[in-house]
Amino acid sequence: MISLKNVILRRSAKVLLNGATVTLNPGERVGLVGRNGAGKSTLFALFNGTLHEDGGDFYLPKQWRMAQVAQDMPETEESASDFVVGGDTRLVELREALAKVEEAYAANPDDADIGMALAHAYTDLADAGEHDAAPRAQALILGLGFKTHELDQPVNSFSGGWRMRLQLARALMCPSDLLLLDEPTNHLDLDALVWLEAWLQKYAGTMIVISHDREFLDAVTTVTLHIANAQLTRYGGNYSKFEEMRALHMEQQQAAFGKQQEKIAHLQKFIDRFKAKASKAKQAQSRVKALERMEKVAPLLAEADFTFEFKEPGNIPNPMLSISHADFGYMVDGQPKTILTHVSKSVQAGQRIGILGANGQGKSTLVKTIAREMGALAGEVTEGKGLNIGYFAQQELDVLRPQDNPLEHMVRMARELGAAVKEPTGEQALRGFLGSFNFTGDMVKQPVGTMSGGEKARLVLAMMVWQRPNLLLLDEPTNHLDLATREALAVALNEFEGTLMLVSHDRALLRSVCDEFWMVGRGAVTDFDGDLDDYQRYLLDEAKRQREEAKEAVRNKAAAPAPQPAAAPVAAPAESRKQDAQGRQQRNDQAKPLKRELGQIDERLAAAGKDKDAIEARLTQSLPAAEIAEAGKRLKALNDEIEQLEERWLALSGQLEALAA
Repeated sequence: MISLKNVILRRSAKVLLNGATVTLNPGERVGLVGRNGAGKSTLFALFNGTLHEDGGDFYLPKQWRMAQVAQDMPETEESASDFVVGGDTRLVELREALAKVEEAYAANPDDADIGMALAHAYTDLADAGEHDAAPRAQALILGLGFKTHELDQPVNSFSGGWRMRLQLARALMCPSDLLLLDEPTNHLDLDALVWLEAWLQKYAGTMIVISHDREFLDAVTTVTLHIANAQLTRYGGNYSKFEEMRALHMEQQQAAFGKQQEKIAHLQKFIDRFKAKASKAKQAQSRVKALERMEKVAPLLAEADFTFEFKEPGNIPNPMLSISHADFGYMVDGQPKTILTHVSKSVQAGQRIGILGANGQGKSTLVKTIAREMGALAGEVTEGKGLNIGYFAQQELDVLRPQDNPLEHMVRMARELGAAVKEPTGEQALRGFLGSFNFTGDMVKQPVGTMSGGEKARLVLAMMVWQRPNLLLLDEPTNHLDLATREALAVALNEFEGTLMLVSHDRALLRSVCDEFWMVGRGAVTDFDGDLDDYQRYLLDEAKRQREEAKEAVRNKAAAPAPQPAAAPVAAPAESRKQDAQGRQQRNDQAKPLKRELGQIDERLAAAGKDKDAIEARLTQSLPAAEIAEAGKRLKALNDEIEQLEERWLALSGQLEALAA
């Protein structure tokens, strides 16, 4: 059980929690929500021990094992599989312990205590899941969107987003009683997100997750903790239930505050009227004490909602653009690398298109080409007259100039585009415009490099809105936005009168603003006939198919057939029969040694199995420590031998099947 009693938490001079009291029970799945800056990450720091309470009492069971996603970018030449296996801290500790005991045993084989320690080390390692550690790690890696051929690639060969996926897999690999997840969906596409939801729904420990994805929170949480006004409030239920209950709570609080204000006014009126009268002085004093004792109901401090809107486009061409027999991709060392082929699509005025597909399939390539960031490798992309594109790219935040402030960004853009956009370009007008995006006061002069990801995203949105686009291309616009800003974006997009093309893993946003979907995958762009629920079912089926293909690939690799001779030229019937007979004889000759070795392996596997059973039976008896240690070593050797024999058996069987075919 985790409990906070009257906890005070500060960051510098700012009080983030003041007298917070809450209890979380074992096995609960908790969503931690609140505005950016409310203290969610600070509370996580309290949970993981990097920060201590400034007041009150915090309790978390000392024996609980904790897992969380490391926020640093991993730098290692380890393979992806080995890196994720390393997340199983218990297994790593036991491997290190076994290595030390084996070293000591090699130096002192007659030491009974060391022999007993060796036996225990083997047993502990087996109990910790040593035998299936690699398959467990690989299942996590594949579930998060990696391909089978990437399992053995070094971590440093992957881009930043994929390395952060490996950090997530490493955290999931760690056996834990408490799992802390801070924005785990930021680097995931819908495919990996659906898989992660299914995995977390089966997690048996206590989980606390910070996320701005409402559908993800609804899917994986059963309790919601809300941070607001330096207080923690617990709600039973997922995020949608929390919203309903909080709205009711706010309504009740406002009603209670109103009634109390009426009562206070009545008491104060009595006091003011009779405090000077001797005959009423006692009653007036009683009213004063009643006022002092009264537990005040706090007024409802309405959070300042963030809203904005896209201005009406100057003109809306129809069609917006037409793509004809186009190949999309990019250049690598001067050579074209084609991702999508023979794309023929048109975008009509007023369409609201959601673009679906796994990472690496070409969604961003498609959007970048339409946005004029790169050219088509073949075919044509024809734009409607007066097309004005507003483009939000995944890497757009990195394009902002860190040393410049929001006002400087706006002034520079106004200087470049002011005449075309026909918007006021004076500094005061630009300050007022930035103010509508919550860049008020000194914030307009704050260097962008010191801002949060959410503030940078708001600046990019502001710059895009100012340009009055008639086609919006949004590539993962919500990665750094909190729930309130996501809601504001959804409202603004629904009121936008132009055309929208959206890539996002935020299903709530996709459901809210898109009427149709394109599927990008397997080198093509096609219409997806269905809604997001259909797509989610498709993803689960596709993940199952890919797992089966991965297993089949492993089996085929183990059972790789011997190279086959080149096909002979077509022969006459008599000669053909003679060649067939010779071929059968040749295959029989090739099969004989394989069958003989297969029989030998069967015999050895049977014998090894009996030896293994006998050793395991001995280990249940009371034996001297030296004998236990020796039996443990023999058992490990047998397990290794059996594994090698089984792999060889699969390979031989595959070769025999190929010969028979």
